[in-house]
Amino acid sequence: MLHTLPLHRFHESIVLPPADIERIQTMGEAPTQIARHAVLRREGETPRHIYLLLDGWVASSVLLPGGERQITKFHLPGDLLGTPSMCLARAADTLTALTPASVSRVPLAAFGDLFMRSSHFAAAMLLSVQRERVALMDRLAAVGRTPALARVAALLLDLAERLGALGGVELSSFELPVTQEQIGDHLGLTAVHVNRIFRQLVDGGLIARHRQRVELLDCARLKAMSARQERAPAADVSWLIGTVGAPA
Repeated sequence: MLHTLPLHRFHESIVLPPADIERIQTMGEAPTQIARHAVLRREGETPRHIYLLLDGWVASSVLLPGGERQITKFHLPGDLLGTPSMCLARAADTLTALTPASVSRVPLAAFGDLFMRSSHFAAAMLLSVQRERVALMDRLAAVGRTPALARVAALLLDLAERLGALGGVELSSFELPVTQEQIGDHLGLTAVHVNRIFRQLVDGGLIARHRQRVELLDCARLKAMSARQERAPAADVSWLIGTVGAPA
């Protein structure tokens, strides 16, 4: 049983019944500890599993033709890793631990079995995929059309929001265990540029930093400069699952 699995990502749009929660906690293999920088799965490999991230941070990345790396997402505890490659013959991305992490492998057949057995779970996964798509759309627009300062501000706000959801609280301070190079690989910036932006944010009184801890001092100004879209989740999803299982 994966009793340590954070379940907030499964409850984003639909309240799952207890039987489904138990199935989620039993569909994965025993947790495995992986070291920082360890590769969980490489781009181009045959996808046979997805992964439940129980603890730590993991990056999803793709290799560009020139040899550069583009980090497509920083994964946090509770995330499902590797799901985009379920529709492909070869994995689309590489999953690399950014910190020591704990993961549970889920055979595709086990995930498919739960998907078929529970309409609630299937609906929750459908809506979760759409939320991920919207997030990628917003980040693509930001990388293509906003300055570096706005990109970094948006990333910090996004991480605070996602880490807050993990604990069920609003956060203004959190550990950021990634390098400036990794942030650059995620936002399409150089490490030097990222360093300059962080200094600008500190000097402007927008954030404070102590080693890996970041404190957001002025969220209102950060939101204004980030041009980050405020995406309110749908309040009524009864069209998909019926009234049973919809959030109150």
